[in-house]
Amino acid sequence: MLWIKPRLTPYKNKRAIMKRKLIVSLIYVVFTMNLQADPLLLEDVLKRIGRTSEFQWEPFLQTGVVYDRGHFVSFYTGKKGETGVLLVDGYHIIEAPLPYIEKSVVKFPEAFVASVEKAINEEVKNDVGLFRIAAIIIDPGHGGKDTGAIGTPTINGKKTTIQEKDVALKVSKDLYAQLVKAFPNKQVLMTRNNDSTVSLEERVSFANVVNLAQNEAIIFVSVHCNAAPYKANARGYEVWYLPPDVRRSLINKSTFDGPVEVVPILNSMKEEEFTIESRLLASSILKRFDEVIGKSSPSRGIKEEEWYVVKKANMPSVLVELGFITNASDAKLLTDSAYVKNFSNALFKGISDFIADYEQPGGFNPLH
Repeated sequence: MLWIKPRLTPYKNKRAIMKRKLIVSLIYVVFTMNLQADPLLLEDVLKRIGRTSEFQWEPFLQTGVVYDRGHFVSFYTGKKGETGVLLVDGYHIIEAPLPYIEKSVVKFPEAFVASVEKAINEEVKNDVGLFRIAAIIIDPGHGGKDTGAIGTPTINGKKTTIQEKDVALKVSKDLYAQLVKAFPNKQVLMTRNNDSTVSLEERVSFANVVNLAQNEAIIFVSVHCNAAPYKANARGYEVWYLPPDVRRSLINKSTFDGPVEVVPILNSMKEEEFTIESRLLASSILKRFDEVIGKSSPSRGIKEEEWYVVKKANMPSVLVELGFITNASDAKLLTDSAYVKNFSNALFKGISDFIADYEQPGGFNPLH
């Protein structure tokens, strides 16, 4: 604290005293303001608040929303140093120093960022009793002796060979790294993390034996490239899920603790639940593909098929096709590391979107 001893005359003139007190107070305020941390810019705020945080800004109203882990904080801007209210998840009010605009740049006081962090962390703690995605299975298609589809695009006048198993693994490993970083409290697993041969049965068995607690769920994402050797002009990306009319045995009668007569009803309800959630997961992924990849390769939409890994995985599951290796344009793109990276980024965002919707209060209600 800065201290200035006022030099007063013995008769203690009131005006002099008040004037000196005001000077001392102003000097103290200026001094303490200089001790505060510099305001943060948007990119620093998002890094601070969370790895999956996002920001939405309304320039006309000069208001914004920070999203992270299924929760959000709404705010408005004020004058530098002004305090105001922030709205958490649309119903909870907190007070904090407001962001302000300086030379057309939005700046965020350190205390604002700390308040947002604290508010979101408290909301996340309250989510413990809610349904959550506890595990994510990434399934890189093919591997080892099973190369999958093979393409031979010509790049810079030279014929190149590209294998489905390699593209699928590259995308899956990068997706895995992003998910592990963003969701340290979830199990992120891969059916293979190298060029090894893994049977279809082993892939789904691996997924189906993951232990889950009550109110926990799991999702399965299989990564592939497409092929149409007799239709060289076929190209584009697509996302598949299991047809709604397929029926499996999802409820184990031998371990079911209840009247056996209700098993078919529960089985049907669970099948419907998985279908809806698989469709939502497919939609989330395709939306991000359209945003990131859409200008380079066409979307073939969401489709239904009884793929083995999708059918046998007892959970919401999808199979993505990144493009046609047998198409010259798609195959050439799939040899580009930056383009392949876009796919893993889009997959990460699509999965994150699904998780945020699933885990939000009032979201999906899976049966257990």
